[in-house]
Amino acid sequence: MQIPSDEIEALLARQHPYDHLPELERVAVAQAMLPMSFQNGDALYHLGSRLEGLYLIAEGQIDVRDDNGALVSILGAGNSFGERGLMRDGNARTSATAASDARVLMLPAHEFQRLRKAYPVFERFFDRSRTADARPADLATMRLADLMSPNPVTCSPEATVADAARLMRDRRVSCLLVVEDDLLRGIVTNRDLVSRVLAEGLSPDATVRAIMTEDPKGLSPDALGSDVLHAMLELGVGHLPVVQEGRPVGIVTQTDLTHQQAVSSGKLIREIVRAPDAEHIAKYVARIPEMLVQLVGAGNRHEVTTRLITDIADAATRRLLRLAEDCLGPPPVPYLWLACGSQGRQEQSGVSDQDNCLFLHDDARPEHDAYFEALARFVGNGLDTCGYFFCPGDMMATNPRWRQPIRVWREYFEGWIAKPDPTAQMLASVMFDLRPIGGDQDLYGDLVRDTLDAAAKNSIFVAHMVANSLKHAPPLGLFRNVATIRSGEHKDTIDVKLNGVVPVVDLGRIYALQGRLPVVNTRARLTAAASAGVISDSGAKDLIDAYDLIAETRLIHQADLVRRGEKPDNFMPPATLSDFERSHLRDAFVVVKTMQSALGHGRASVL
Repeated sequence: MQIPSDEIEALLARQHPYDHLPELERVAVAQAMLPMSFQNGDALYHLGSRLEGLYLIAEGQIDVRDDNGALVSILGAGNSFGERGLMRDGNARTSATAASDARVLMLPAHEFQRLRKAYPVFERFFDRSRTADARPADLATMRLADLMSPNPVTCSPEATVADAARLMRDRRVSCLLVVEDDLLRGIVTNRDLVSRVLAEGLSPDATVRAIMTEDPKGLSPDALGSDVLHAMLELGVGHLPVVQEGRPVGIVTQTDLTHQQAVSSGKLIREIVRAPDAEHIAKYVARIPEMLVQLVGAGNRHEVTTRLITDIADAATRRLLRLAEDCLGPPPVPYLWLACGSQGRQEQSGVSDQDNCLFLHDDARPEHDAYFEALARFVGNGLDTCGYFFCPGDMMATNPRWRQPIRVWREYFEGWIAKPDPTAQMLASVMFDLRPIGGDQDLYGDLVRDTLDAAAKNSIFVAHMVANSLKHAPPLGLFRNVATIRSGEHKDTIDVKLNGVVPVVDLGRIYALQGRLPVVNTRARLTAAASAGVISDSGAKDLIDAYDLIAETRLIHQADLVRRGEKPDNFMPPATLSDFERSHLRDAFVVVKTMQSALGHGRASVL
């Protein structure tokens, strides 16, 4: 079944990306192609075998299966395959078998690599990974590690005020971090020396412990510049420590931010923290779609965009908590308001409901619930006014079940782990994404760490959680199509959230459970899982690339709707994508399905 050279040239002339090559180059590529024939059932290559080149189907059908034998693609004429292995280590990531008599062209590996280097269009087509953002970083998107002043000046809490003042003068700094046993215990600033020492007539021999701000809020080096700005605005401070595992590694001051300009999220939060009521907060939250368009249009990465959007929800929640306390009076016992779902993972987009709960101090008594019910209703109604609609599943602090003392929460988690029925799996999945928002952070304590330890040790619970996580399947159809919703209001669309983002969120949660990883952000979970050896480096890279493409496609879809004056949603018609975009999106779904298959077969890596 030889393929004439003129037929090969004609095929390449109508096949992207070969159609964008110069004519002489395309003729040379056609001559380099090796024609191959296969009968039904013949294996082209096996999982892990060395790939000789890139395959292009001229005629017939090819089945592609993952390392567990699950069918992930049926490819036809015009489809290419084998590029993922060639672009990693040269080894096949899948197996390929002829599903009918087939004629295939193989572009030798060295030619494939040459074309990738010589022609950007070729590289872009076959590289499914996200390209680096070439835009200059601004404050909102810069990592704190790049903004902070490293090696902060420190002192002991037992140092005298006079010693601290001399140290600040000699080192020309406006603050000292107070350290004991290598851990951050407090912070002292120039303002403290004026207002707490000079103004109060305090002796210079007094200790720093007497004037320091204890347990100051600290951010990690991986935080964003926007996190610094938002924290400074909300706390009314000009200095923020940078800490890693409780140890100070840097300091960020307002001076460090002077020459940086924050994106509009900072302006919105500045107004939110001053808002007198929910109606005024709602006016600023209503600008999120506008901000979404700006951030997406500027090419910001999806995890930056969703973080900035979530920051606004966090600020709105904390402002409502403050307003509730102003209205109701101080709480009878300490409490902690936590978010779960997309807000908990810092992954909110242009459309979000509210998922939240309350941890109460174990000193809480039944008569205290009237206060916390009123607080939960005040904040919940306020969030609804702001556009964070009530959770359809009633996973909110207004539900007394999710407004309990710490001891009850421990009983919840212990019960879900001991008896992992479907309801328990669903609840545990939601609650594994908890993140503190406002209140007494000490109530968070060791609950998450203890729960992760107990859950990871229970193989039955883990198995049930794995099974539950596989219920959301990527929208894959046969013959390299993307499966769409067949009927109803959203006919001929794909739910990019439920069938695109959620499957990766579920995988990330399972990896975090298996590795006892406390992080809740999905992308951070995938990165941490690779570092902890829960998944292989290659599997993590493939899955992160797939997740980036799916999540960014979702945000682009939402931004397009906003530009057209419509409300953002998650239902995207594949017909709005080009063949190039649709092909890449389907490849991303194949990666997700492959990782699901590996997890379902008791393995979390892709060879």
